Amino acid sequence: MSRAISFVAVAVCAFLSGCNGSETIWSAESRSPDGKMLASARTIARSGFGTGAIDTEVYLKWSRSSPPVLVLGFSYESEFPVGITAVEMKWLTPTHLEVAYKGHATLGFQAVKCSGVDISVRDLSGDAASLKSK
Repeated sequence: MSRAISFVAVAVCAFLSGCNGSETIWSAESRSPDGKMLASARTIARSGFGTGAIDTEVYLKWSRSSPPVLVLGFSYESEFPVGITAVEMKWLTPTHLEVAYKGHATLGFQAVKCSGVDISVRDLSGDAASLKSK
């Protein structure tokens, strides 16, 4: 009986040690030209048994006292995508945010408009490939 209890205790400890939650490994912010809106992005590493993943999320919020709203969500093919999780956020106008990304990301969620701001996405991995071939 004591062997069974010891085995269960070890199994529970091993399971819990593999569930470390999530950690932000990259982040950036970009304020609109008129200063009214703030775009923020972060890359999150999630860990656990069979649940390890890397995701990048982009949020948009009014500069003053409003909660951020998720406007873009990227996931990656690899649990360890080296150097490709960062996105570039560029305000083309005070009401148009362009987000560019590279690598093997999958765009899983995209809002095209939020709080009067148009949101466009550009995949730079094709641009890089075409530059290499020239």
